[in-house]
Amino acid sequence: MPINRAASTYVDVPRGLAGVVVTDTSLGDVRGLEGFYHYRQYSAVELAQTRGFEDVWHLMVHGELPDAEQRAAFTARTAALRRLPEGVRATLPAVAAAAGRSGPLAGLRTALSLLGAAKGFRPVYDIDPEQRRADTVMASAAVPTLLTALYRLGQGLDPVEPREDLSYAANYLYMLTGSEPDAARTRAIEQYLISTIDHGFNASTFTARVITSTGADVAAALVGAVGALSGPLHGGAPSRALDTLDAIGTPERIDSWIRERVLAGDRIMGFGHPVYRTEDPRSRLLRGIAEQFGGPLVDFAVEVERHVEAILAELKPGRELHTNVEFYAGVVMELCGLPREMFTPTFAAARVVGWSANILEQAEDPKIIRPAARYVGPVPPVAVPLMV
Repeated sequence: MPINRAASTYVDVPRGLAGVVVTDTSLGDVRGLEGFYHYRQYSAVELAQTRGFEDVWHLMVHGELPDAEQRAAFTARTAALRRLPEGVRATLPAVAAAAGRSGPLAGLRTALSLLGAAKGFRPVYDIDPEQRRADTVMASAAVPTLLTALYRLGQGLDPVEPREDLSYAANYLYMLTGSEPDAARTRAIEQYLISTIDHGFNASTFTARVITSTGADVAAALVGAVGALSGPLHGGAPSRALDTLDAIGTPERIDSWIRERVLAGDRIMGFGHPVYRTEDPRSRLLRGIAEQFGGPLVDFAVEVERHVEAILAELKPGRELHTNVEFYAGVVMELCGLPREMFTPTFAAARVVGWSANILEQAEDPKIIRPAARYVGPVPPVAVPLMV
């Protein structure tokens, strides 16, 4: 039975910390009942529709949208940071080989540690705000280079060196494929990247902040965040949502396939969200992007969405279950030619900016995050048995 504690010492909270406010933030919020989220004071969806990735990156780490002069300076600065230190470059083939079938995201954890060591990242506790910001910008600029190099090495291909004349999104696609992407695909991926930069205190963001609260360096916090993102219940779902479309196969199979899974209690990847109680605004944005491309995959995805929502409303009345960001994210990335093993790494290439902003904000708070757990094991103390 549980041990009694002083009533003033511990506070019970919901499982998973659902709805528990753990700090104040000026970075943004998710308003689930409204189907709205924002970066600082701006609608995240409006930013994705009207701005470039570098503008929103500047907003997150500097607190304001740049003017034309600031944009040019920030774009040039971040583009110059894309190249990796020689020691890190030389080690990547071994990292890719060791990661094997685990893929680029697993390799990124090791590569980020190497990058932090090579660049001499110091604990955020010991450095000033400007150096912290410089470390986060350096790491964020390098993440697409690391991810694409690890992917290509895993495919038996040589990495493609970054280009400073391309935007963040265009350079990412160029390093991935070796070909300069067209404007439509570049903009589609850029909008996806902007829409997934930040999203409240999700598991990976909270992990980054917990690690930062210990005073650890930027690379350590980012490695922890990547580890959290790799889970299929967090960032690992875009390819799984697309796998669902493949498994259904044809429109006439939608009803029977979905009903069987729902009645069995299985999770339908790409549907439902722990915060939104209405349509996920990211899904709405990405559905619009997908429909601009058109084609059989988009038509089928829209048909599946319509049927699934109707079936869920019938079998789970009273619950608002809609597509989440992963459903149409997978469709958009497939249309833009990204391999499925790069769906979640692409998510990481965006979210690294949001993690960085949270690292900077958390580093200003000297209080370490140290919650408690209720012990429910055998009542101690029990005498340690003697060795026979």
